[in-house]
Amino acid sequence: MKKIIAILLLAVTVQSASAMVPNGPIRGFHGGGFYPRTTVVVGGGFYNPYFSPFYYGYPYPYTAAVPYQPTKLDMQIANIRNDYADKIESVKMDKDLTGKERRAQIREFKRDRDQAVLEAKRNYYKS
Repeated sequence: MKKIIAILLLAVTVQSASAMVPNGPIRGFHGGGFYPRTTVVVGGGFYNPYFSPFYYGYPYPYTAAVPYQPTKLDMQIANIRNDYADKIESVKMDKDLTGKERRAQIREFKRDRDQAVLEAKRNYYKS
């Protein structure tokens, strides 16, 4: 009986060991995860006179790009969307209306918002 239990225990151990995937996801009690192999690269004192050791990339210092400045149209559209978002949110919070009336009012506000955005674009490109 002891021999049979020992053989079964050995078989289970061999099966579980052969089912392990090298460098695969680690399944543990706490969710596991994927831990890739680590690679160590040892540099050997190469000096390049064109590149500074203090930053990577092109040899000239990095100049920051000019931040995007929104146009008048962008600001108008943002204002329209914020106004209608506020109106829609106030309708959602209004408990005096029934659900059907609330949904209808929200649809109407969204339709009006899209119409106002299109009108702002038309007026911007006309002038």
